[in-house]
Amino acid sequence: MADITKGVRAFTIGTAISRVFGLVRESVFAYLYGAGRSTDAFVAAFRIPNLLRDLFAETALSAAFVPVLTAERQKSKEQQNLLASNVFNILIITVGVIVVLGIVLAPYLVKILAFGFGNIPNKQALTASLTVVMFPFLLFVALAAWAMGYLNTEREFFVPSAAPAFFNIVSFAVPLFSFAYLVRTGTDPIYAMAYGVLIGGLTQFIIQVPFLFTKGFHYHLYVNFKDPKLRAILTLFVPVALGLAASRINVAVDTLLISFLEERSMTWLNYAFRIMHLPLGLFGVAVGTVALPAISQYVTEKKFDAARATLFDSLQLVFFLTVTTSIIIAFLGFPITRLIYERGRFTPFDTYATTQALMLYIIGVPFIAGIRNVAAVFYAYRDAKTPMYASFFAVGLHVVMSLGLMRVIGFRAFPLATTVASFTNLAILMHQLPKKIGSFEISPLVDYFVRLVIASIIGGFAGILLTKLFTALLGVSLSAQILGLGLSGFAALAICYAACILLGVTEARDYIKRLFRR
Repeated sequence: MADITKGVRAFTIGTAISRVFGLVRESVFAYLYGAGRSTDAFVAAFRIPNLLRDLFAETALSAAFVPVLTAERQKSKEQQNLLASNVFNILIITVGVIVVLGIVLAPYLVKILAFGFGNIPNKQALTASLTVVMFPFLLFVALAAWAMGYLNTEREFFVPSAAPAFFNIVSFAVPLFSFAYLVRTGTDPIYAMAYGVLIGGLTQFIIQVPFLFTKGFHYHLYVNFKDPKLRAILTLFVPVALGLAASRINVAVDTLLISFLEERSMTWLNYAFRIMHLPLGLFGVAVGTVALPAISQYVTEKKFDAARATLFDSLQLVFFLTVTTSIIIAFLGFPITRLIYERGRFTPFDTYATTQALMLYIIGVPFIAGIRNVAAVFYAYRDAKTPMYASFFAVGLHVVMSLGLMRVIGFRAFPLATTVASFTNLAILMHQLPKKIGSFEISPLVDYFVRLVIASIIGGFAGILLTKLFTALLGVSLSAQILGLGLSGFAALAICYAACILLGVTEARDYIKRLFRR
């Protein structure tokens, strides 16, 4: 069995750097723009190229690219580089065409996906204009994901996980330096956010290029749509893409439905979603990303027992990291949201609404993280159809729940539906898992998960009580919030760890040692 904790540590450190700057970016956005017509338009416009992001970027490309590239790496470096060059060139051609079409069709896409914006003067026009600016971001992030896939195959996890930090830095630096100028010239300053996203996406790719060459990559001007290895990638890619297309359709439907709700709903959900991605990106994505090449190598070498053991270890690790942090964040959701966003044009009411969405989103993080890890096994076995079918069912459930609840609980229906659908998706994959890898005991994982939840709730209660105490003692100034929340969060994690030991979750001690071991 591979010890994936070293790779997880490198990926998590890189992601942590990126997420810190991501929170700075969101804080800057909230300060400059608050929540309103322009921010709703920006969120909707950014979602349109992002509908295709998972297909041509991180998720689908990595799931299909890494297993096949790993097999080519076993043969020779030249074979690996030839395949990588072919994929790179074909990405530029195909995604480039899609970008051009997206720019031309932007007004029509906005009228479909943000139909409700038509009730507000000029909101659809602004959304379409922002979409045109940001659509090339899709190509840049696809190339960044290709670079990440190559580096992950070389077991380099820090650089690709830290690369989004440069996207975040650029995307908030551009608005900071251009906001006042755009206001003076009579231009809606929301365009600064759009240009920041565009330039930041390009930076995220460029920053990885030097490390590709240090890992032995040599570019070939080679395009072969009939290459058997490319077909092997497409065999995996198409079902993964179809499964993700279902989830992207889900996002499109959400965008359409949310556009009919009260103004600012889309912005509140977006801000909550960004915080939710902190534990998911730091831990959930990290473990799944590192586990995929390890499990793929074991499957290639026909070491199936080692593949099963690595999966079980990765699931225990990802649950240990995400259950504890997610539940504690749920308890501390209000002070976290207030600290990150509540300044400038972002009001206390915005904080309250965003916190509600955050709490419903965050409890689904362990399930989303679990999906990435279990799906990695199916991809390693070159089976992308099972995750696709599970995704279709989960998306259908999400849409039904959203439609049924949006008139009852408003914007809260969407994060609740996301969490329930994620749990259902994971349950389906776990049920199908033994058919793929043989005997796999699920009951020990369920028992382990429940004990983690109990320990995390104990830590969360302690954290919120301490936060109230520190607020009473220190006040609500920015420095007092940072100090009080930092101390409360650290204490909550420490108490959660102690509760894990008392409840017999001995793996907690082992994972802490492995994660901090040199």
